[in-house]
Amino acid sequence: MTSFRVPVAVVGFVVLIGLVVLSPPPLTAQADPHTGTWVLNVAKSSYTPGPPPKEQTSVFTVTGQTVKAATKGISADGKPTGTDYTANFDGKDYPVKGNPDWDAVSLRRVDSQTIEFTRKRAGKVVQTATSAVSKDGRTRTVTASGVNAQGQKIQTTGVYDKK
Repeated sequence: MTSFRVPVAVVGFVVLIGLVVLSPPPLTAQADPHTGTWVLNVAKSSYTPGPPPKEQTSVFTVTGQTVKAATKGISADGKPTGTDYTANFDGKDYPVKGNPDWDAVSLRRVDSQTIEFTRKRAGKVVQTATSAVSKDGRTRTVTASGVNAQGQKIQTTGVYDKK
């Protein structure tokens, strides 16, 4: 009968690989509650002046101090809409593409669930807004006030459901 001996280094390597494969993933920072895809719940929202958009979906990605936002939708009169920007939580103005009401935004983090926006057009503040995510992370409420591109006073509350 022949005995077969496995070198200790091989056994140690196999044990090490097993520990790596079976160990839990490293702990990472929890994703910002604003990160995700948000769909406007038109029935729970209010727009003055109206009417509200037919539909709207926003995709937010928050990484550290940077927010990337892309919003697509269909206006009340059936036209496609879209707003895109990348900004930091530093109070500086960042360019906005696609929105006739505002062409720049600055952001301020209020707390882990809340972001304040200052919206500008041609360097002048035209709207202020707040985005707050519910504690359970399922709902995002955006309140905005100011004026639109036509100079009308606006007061909106958009309620978004996480997709």
